[in-house]
Amino acid sequence: MKMQGAQISGKARVIGLEGTVKIELNINGEIYPLDVEPRWSLLKVLRDLVGLKGTKKGCDQASCGSCTVLLNGLPIYSCITLALDAMGKDIITIEGLSQGDKIDPIQESFARHGAAQCGFCTPGMILSAKALLNKAGRPDENEIAEALAGNLCRCTGYSSIIKATLETLHRLR
Repeated sequence: MKMQGAQISGKARVIGLEGTVKIELNINGEIYPLDVEPRWSLLKVLRDLVGLKGTKKGCDQASCGSCTVLLNGLPIYSCITLALDAMGKDIITIEGLSQGDKIDPIQESFARHGAAQCGFCTPGMILSAKALLNKAGRPDENEIAEALAGNLCRCTGYSSIIKATLETLHRLR
């Protein structure tokens, strides 16, 4: 990797990066050796290099949550997370929730409650709900709404999403 820099007040400032670096990412339990540019987001790598299109590109500014994935079990915006920062961590995308032909209980509940209207926000919503359900405790409707606050939906009005999450919680506990 070749870095170009300029001196400003005695501190180096990176102006541009050329080339790629070799990394390995653990995505949905599988190791992917990849050549990435250091500036690439995890979202770009998931969609463009790995071919996992379930993670959506919405605002590309960490405002809508459609790009949410789980990183070591926590929901993160993949559009503002550098792929390099995901090295050595477990990445779960929407494609990683199902076990063969069997979908995850949260996915079943979303389908049953009509919590996926246009479907664009659904992967991020499901992964944020999954992270909440993986925590100990029994979240109520307000805690579910708070956990999903970083995910915007323009179609459902959230009530069906909260109901689906509550149903899954009751089935799993």
